[in-house]
Amino acid sequence: QVQLVESGGGLVQPGGSLTLSCVASRISFSNYITGWYRQFPGKQRELVASVDRGGAVNYVDSVKGRFDISRDNAKNTVYLQMNSLKPEDTAIYYCNAVWRTAGLECWGQGTQVTVSL
Repeated sequence: QVQLVESGGGLVQPGGSLTLSCVASRISFSNYITGWYRQFPGKQRELVASVDRGGAVNYVDSVKGRFDISRDNAKNTVYLQMNSLKPEDTAIYYCNAVWRTAGLECWGQGTQVTVSL
């Protein structure tokens, strides 16, 4: 089956930086819109950032100027570089890939990001 595996989560102090990675198996990212979602405790997942096949990016307003999404199709990997982290960024972060014309959507298992002193 298709697998998306996230890594890079952990504990970081406010103002610090962290980079998340998502590696795919059994698919080619070149066919997909890829992105990162996050889920706060007790709430539904929200879209954080996405990048499409042409390189166009989209961010939720709360992370604009602080987070950067990128992808390396040759490595089937998507990244989320997070800078100037705030305690309110604390959440479980999930990798997502969508191939609309094929009717396919995949999710990773999630990685915990905690921003705290």
